[in-house]
Amino acid sequence: MALLQISEPGQSPQPHQRKHAVGIDLGTTNSLVATVRSGMAEVLADEQGRDLLPSVVHYIKEGVSCVGHEAAEHNISDPLNTLASVKRLMGRGLADIKTFGSQLPYEFAADDGGMPKIKTVSGMVSPIQVSAEILRKLAGRAEIAFGGALDGAVITVPAYFDEAQRQATKDAATLAGIKVLRLLNEPTAAAIAYGLDEADQDAKDQERIIAIYDLGGGTFDISILRLSKGVFEVLATGGDSALGGDDFDHAIADWLRQQLGLGEDLNPIEQRILLETAKSAKEELTESEQVELEVLDWQGALTRDLMHSLIDGLIDKTLRACKKSLRDAGVDQSQINDVILVGGSTRTPRVGEKVAGLFGIEPLCSLDPDQVVAMGAALQAEVLIGNKSGDDMLLLDVIPLSLGIETMGGLIEKIIHRNTTIPVAKAQEFTTFKDGQTAMAIHILQGERELASDCRSLARFELRGIPPMVAGAAKIRVAYQVDADGLLSVSARELTSNVESRIEVKPSYGLGEDEITSMLQDSFSHARDDMQARALREQQVEADRMVEDLLAAIYKDGEALLDKEEQRCLQVAIQELRELRESTTEHRVLARQIESVAKASEEFAARRMDASIKTALAGQSLDEIEKG
Repeated sequence: MALLQISEPGQSPQPHQRKHAVGIDLGTTNSLVATVRSGMAEVLADEQGRDLLPSVVHYIKEGVSCVGHEAAEHNISDPLNTLASVKRLMGRGLADIKTFGSQLPYEFAADDGGMPKIKTVSGMVSPIQVSAEILRKLAGRAEIAFGGALDGAVITVPAYFDEAQRQATKDAATLAGIKVLRLLNEPTAAAIAYGLDEADQDAKDQERIIAIYDLGGGTFDISILRLSKGVFEVLATGGDSALGGDDFDHAIADWLRQQLGLGEDLNPIEQRILLETAKSAKEELTESEQVELEVLDWQGALTRDLMHSLIDGLIDKTLRACKKSLRDAGVDQSQINDVILVGGSTRTPRVGEKVAGLFGIEPLCSLDPDQVVAMGAALQAEVLIGNKSGDDMLLLDVIPLSLGIETMGGLIEKIIHRNTTIPVAKAQEFTTFKDGQTAMAIHILQGERELASDCRSLARFELRGIPPMVAGAAKIRVAYQVDADGLLSVSARELTSNVESRIEVKPSYGLGEDEITSMLQDSFSHARDDMQARALREQQVEADRMVEDLLAAIYKDGEALLDKEEQRCLQVAIQELRELRESTTEHRVLARQIESVAKASEEFAARRMDASIKTALAGQSLDEIEKG
């Protein structure tokens, strides 16, 4: 009798070929790992049945002592060697971290590349190394559940993570020995969990606009998505990569510090005690109207209304980001069909109240806000690893900030604009500035302003071996490619010789705390000034080009084609242009002067043209020219 092979709907017909894939939510406060079983996403628990893994690592002299719950027990007794909330440090420079002030009870130093290192009893460790330990622990939990090796993982990141922060996350996974199938934006993962779990066929056929409000321990994201026929299209994204529930704790801890009459120069143990007390009070006030506190030598009470007054400013900051994203998406509050709350910090009732007030609808929270991101990542991992067909679902994420290149005059030419759907590849042609130029420096930037100095520098590389040509003759094609993870690679190629150079953009650290949220604001508030500055720089570059070309021409042909007076007049015009280029701030004035010099040199240019034609035709008959 022939055997009939049976499989679960949508699953591999060869169970023995099924691969082990997971979704990992690497969080600031807690992390989770989830997988798909019988077509349903579920979070994997540890031996004690605990879903959440505290994102905490404890170090001893020999190295890592423990990770997770056991590590968290050392928070107060050994704060300098118990590292928590390291996600806030991912992709940041030492200068950026110092802006956190007294929030972090650690000793920092920088390596040669500017990446911050944390001093522990076992030596200096980077945020990437700490994150790798957390990821390794989660991968171990999954391998125990599977009874075998892990084949790949989808790891979630805040939508507003920049290039450096995404790369740091991927590096941490590589260090942990995890194959990254994809870096997935956290709000998109939440939409997958809700969309595929709850939507029936009729709902799938209808277009819905969904707002994903994701407030975690250390980051905030807002994404506006369009869901239609299995397509998850991100219309706009915004947020703050340094704002979360930790900041609620710090606000309450600062209030406690004032009640105790202490200054800001607290020792690490005092900092940790106040933070732990603040966190516990915040969680208790989720259910209670008042909580009695006893901390150090102070006793008192914290009411829910008082806590609201301490955290309302932080919540309002998230709502401003929501309004900005709605404008970017071209969507009104009334057009939002659903609002999904994601992240453990949305358990604070005040958050739900304020979000409901902004959008005018009650937010969805039927799935555990702590688990929903990991569950969505697991569903996507199942597709990417090949266990499930992805025909019924398409993800269209976007990049949060524009990517461009520095041009002459310190300007930025944007090649890929913000909120462009990824993956994406775009190219643009540039040329040389000087005669005989054989190399070109490529400076890659990220930001919304018009001047390179106002944007974030990502990387630099050089294209060498360009054949010597007159200025403007070379054609250099610069191509930008952003993959599905949001990571960038850039190539430059000279089209006539096919000389090529490329770079994988791997910056050592990311944007400062305020930079990532202020970039867009600055681009609007400085729009007029930026456009004027850009116009001035463009005219300055044109003036430099004209001066250089004219001086070279006079040096070569001035004696032969111009009399003394004509040479003098041109030299005067060039000098006036030079002086005006240095002194004026009006691009129109400089443009008029450039035009005036161009007219003054027209006769000289015509004579040079005639002379070159005569030289080229010398010794040739008319018949030879016509035959050609």
